[in-house]
Amino acid sequence: MGFGQLLLIAAGLSMDAFAVSICAGLSMGRALARKALTVGMYFGVFQAAMPLAGFLAAKVVADRLVDYGHWAAFAILAFLGVKMIAGSVWGDEPPEGSRTFAGSATSPVRMLPLAVATSVDALAVGVSFAFLRVRILPASLLIGVTTLVISAAGVMIGSAFGARFRKKAEAAGGAALILIGLKLLMERL
Repeated sequence: MGFGQLLLIAAGLSMDAFAVSICAGLSMGRALARKALTVGMYFGVFQAAMPLAGFLAAKVVADRLVDYGHWAAFAILAFLGVKMIAGSVWGDEPPEGSRTFAGSATSPVRMLPLAVATSVDALAVGVSFAFLRVRILPASLLIGVTTLVISAAGVMIGSAFGARFRKKAEAAGGAALILIGLKLLMERL
């Protein structure tokens, strides 16, 4: 598999993380480059690790790992989406911790579930890479770096619009998370 094909796969895999990053930026208001890079790092590391995990697991339990991942991704994204919508509806400033990306937007408690949920597809790609005999380390690194860059850009894009339209943006971001979760679920059914 050539570099161009791997780059297209990397860009495709990063689209869910990009959409979630835009939602994060929408909810943050004014995002600093540091926060954008942190969000990008979470998504990039998981997008790089999942193909490697899928590749290594392909010979042992590939079918079991892939069969239920979409349900977990859907549940996590739907939960966070509903939480964001609820935060946008009740009160001007909901209590700390009730908004998905408010406060410490880049905390592990908030970022890890999102990073896992958006990288489940990369696990399946790693399984397919094992069968295609792709050199997994360079491929995983390319996927991770591509996702990091695209996700950091997503935070900055979302932030540019979120400062002016915070409540509506948060509701739209929550709806987007739910739709991403449904998309992942529907692709597997």
